[in-house]
Amino acid sequence: MFTINKKRNKDQNTQFIELFNSSNSCFAKIDLQLGGSLQELRLDKKSLISSNHVLPYPESYASAVLFPFVNRIEQGRYSFDSNNYELDINEKVLNNALHGLVYNKTFELVSKDSTSTSASVSISYIEINRNKGFPFTFEISLTYRLTNSTLELQVDILNTDENVFPFSLGWHPYFNTSNIFNSYLSFLSHKKLVVNENMIPISEENIAIQHPIQIKDKCFDDCFVLNSNKVKLETPDYTMELSSTSEENYLQLYTPNNRKSIAIEPQTAPANSFNSKIGLLQLQPNETFSLNWKIKID
Repeated sequence: MFTINKKRNKDQNTQFIELFNSSNSCFAKIDLQLGGSLQELRLDKKSLISSNHVLPYPESYASAVLFPFVNRIEQGRYSFDSNNYELDINEKVLNNALHGLVYNKTFELVSKDSTSTSASVSISYIEINRNKGFPFTFEISLTYRLTNSTLELQVDILNTDENVFPFSLGWHPYFNTSNIFNSYLSFLSHKKLVVNENMIPISEENIAIQHPIQIKDKCFDDCFVLNSNKVKLETPDYTMELSSTSEENYLQLYTPNNRKSIAIEPQTAPANSFNSKIGLLQLQPNETFSLNWKIKID
């Protein structure tokens, strides 16, 4: 049987939701005040995601859902529908807007359900204020579903504004590995984005990735155009597959300095898409966009 608990840490003034089965072989922890992010994940007794292996959340954005934009917007500036906008700069060193506007919002529990084989919760954040850099209202709903061997995250974006707005969508999970040197990545790609000194894409480079990549001592901070919707990570401890229902798939990889994890970030667009228009989506008033990501352990 699966169980769902909502808890409050009074010392840290945080609220979170735990999902787990009776044997505790699978477990998920969702922090409602950190953008509804998945802070811990265990499947089949294997630890895939842990906040202990990454930098503090304000620096890592660990497992944050990235909306209304992924990665960076150069100098926080963009134009849409003949209007100019300027977002707050939260990446001071490179002078960019970073990782969207919901990563630090407080989500509310909407519904929950548990059975003998799964547990699921839906949480939401409703934006009624118009940010000066993104003056549109919206509702974002996250539905997490945990089974013994999978974790699914469905994201639903509802445009509650009277105007169409631009957007891209991504996820920023870090996956644990006890030995990153002997961990392997598998995905299909024919293009990699080339960036400037401020990590803004300026061109594409033709590549051919068809076989597993041993991470070894590689330092990733790169975006790839995927030919499929799946990425596989093999570590000495587990093998997992991350898949997406997106029609366009971009993969951002990042290896933190402590070498205890790797960020595998599925995105619908690359960095600076509000300016380049590459992969940029638009949502009409009263319309909903839905996307599902799935982590499956072998």
